[in-house]
Amino acid sequence: MSLDPRAVSAAEFPDWYRAVGIGFLRSSIPAPDEEVAVRLATLDLSRVQGVFDAGRCVATFRSFAQELTVVGGATVPADAITAVTVTPTHRRRGLLGRMMAADLAAAKERGDVVASLIAAEYPIYGRYGFGPASWTTEWEIDVPRAGLDPRERVPSEEDGGRIELVDGADVRKLGPELHGRLAARQHGVVSRDERWWQRNTGVDVPAFEGWKEPFHAVHRSADGETDGLVTYRADDNWGDRKQPQNKATVAGLIAVTPAAERALWRFVCSIDWITTVRTGYRAPDDLLPLLLPDPRAARVVTQADWLWLRILDVPRALEARTYTAAATLVLDVHDATGLAGGRYLLETSPSGASCTPTTRTPDLALDVRELGTLYLGDESALRLAALGRIEEHRPEAAATAEAVFRTARRAWCPDVF
Repeated sequence: MSLDPRAVSAAEFPDWYRAVGIGFLRSSIPAPDEEVAVRLATLDLSRVQGVFDAGRCVATFRSFAQELTVVGGATVPADAITAVTVTPTHRRRGLLGRMMAADLAAAKERGDVVASLIAAEYPIYGRYGFGPASWTTEWEIDVPRAGLDPRERVPSEEDGGRIELVDGADVRKLGPELHGRLAARQHGVVSRDERWWQRNTGVDVPAFEGWKEPFHAVHRSADGETDGLVTYRADDNWGDRKQPQNKATVAGLIAVTPAAERALWRFVCSIDWITTVRTGYRAPDDLLPLLLPDPRAARVVTQADWLWLRILDVPRALEARTYTAAATLVLDVHDATGLAGGRYLLETSPSGASCTPTTRTPDLALDVRELGTLYLGDESALRLAALGRIEEHRPEAAATAEAVFRTARRAWCPDVF
């Protein structure tokens, strides 16, 4: 029987969803009808693939539309990939490769500039042209050790700023605009639709997800403008000595000014009874540790690759972002699939960039996965050259690429998808 991927029908979706549970080791039994109906209602079935063997789904794949912020604040259309599984009984048969090929070809046809994903396993996606384009860090803060004076007022209050507790309805009103402002200044941020804001504030969250209402706080500047938002949850731990030793876990923190960022972190670390703060996934160069009198009180608990990118349209991708250096580079991009390979002349300046096909002798040769790794400015071209993953055809070409692609602040994607 053919094991070719195909679109999944509504009638087949329960079996597809069960296969997702098997692949991620969550459950091998069919999900309740209510759960299946909730998941189905939010999907575009035209972008859901499955492989079926004897009427049973043995591989899953889904994509959805996304906007990615690139260096400089512009956005490009992305093919966001998720729910990728192959049932253990059907591994090593090329099923993922066939589903990926079909999806990327469709994305290219749609005009998507990149494909994106969060990789559950590092070794898988490089062979499909993806490269890790951003990293993430999570800290755990020992609040008593941090050296903060609980008698001090939250920073920015002396300048007229203030922090207010709000509810989910306020977050749905204020959050999208704040997130848009963050995206305009932080490369690596991906779009959030209305459903995202609803699900993350408890609107129509089904009982099987076990929703626990979080706390929300906003920072307002002296002129009353909302420029920061934090969402956190707290446990209830009184310890062996019947003293409160509670942990606050930050579900998300958006700040569009340094003052708001400082004030929100100071606020979370100053809440009575909170002795530990878990920061959630942050940019590796987040301000947080250095905001503390004792930065060693912030212990790194997660340091990992995060957003992976696969370039689908080299000229559009490279022309969409900005550059601080004026330079000319001829890039020979290898792509085994033929989707984005070719030789391109990249000309950059602080005022803009152009990228066009060329027959000129290349300065650098690299695989499309390395181009994805370089794209958001988070990786060093010199490091990749030293590793043999970029080949120099002109002396100092890697140094030129370093100056062209690297950014002062690191890329950051706040979301899991």
